[in-house]
Amino acid sequence: MALYQQACPNLSSHILKLVKEIDFNFIVEDLPKMLSSMTIGTERICQIVLSLRNFSRLDEAEMKPVNIHEGIDSTLLILQHRLKEIPDSPKIELIKEYGKLPLVHCYPGQLNQVFMNVLTNAIDAINERVNRWTNGENSQSKISNPQIHIRTEVINYNRILICIADNGQRIPKDFIGRVFYPFFTTKPVGKGTGLGLLISYQIIFIQAQGCF
Repeated sequence: MALYQQACPNLSSHILKLVKEIDFNFIVEDLPKMLSSMTIGTERICQIVLSLRNFSRLDEAEMKPVNIHEGIDSTLLILQHRLKEIPDSPKIELIKEYGKLPLVHCYPGQLNQVFMNVLTNAIDAINERVNRWTNGENSQSKISNPQIHIRTEVINYNRILICIADNGQRIPKDFIGRVFYPFFTTKPVGKGTGLGLLISYQIIFIQAQGCF
């Protein structure tokens, strides 16, 4: 457009009127930004689709060696919208300390479901603690830096350890022994089914049996 204006500096009144009506200068300035945003958005969609595929592993119904970190990262990408700051929910800092893990023989889709259940619980616990402090229910609930900490390492020679910790609302000690009971939940009515940790326990137990 700049070359056209240089070659034809004397535009007709009709063209000048149209340029003003459509705010042509703004369009020229904004178009590259729009195209850049579209490119970034397209790449983002591709990442999400790939993560959903990696998460579900619909084409992998058998046990196979998998990269555990890829499963965790795919789950985190799906949950990324809940890690960002939104109304009534704070931004959650993610700390990852990945050790050097070998490929793990497992059912990847089921294991990713465990990651989803545990990470969702961690996010819910942080939000509950923040809401309690905001509503004045507990003056000790203030949390200045919400965090989820994920650590992996090899223990002994044939086992791996995956630790997922948060600094959200704690589970009362009296309830800890019941967290794997069917339909038991510490969440408000309508916020949880009480099945997530039970299902996760069963998945881990069954997969561990299949590894021996």
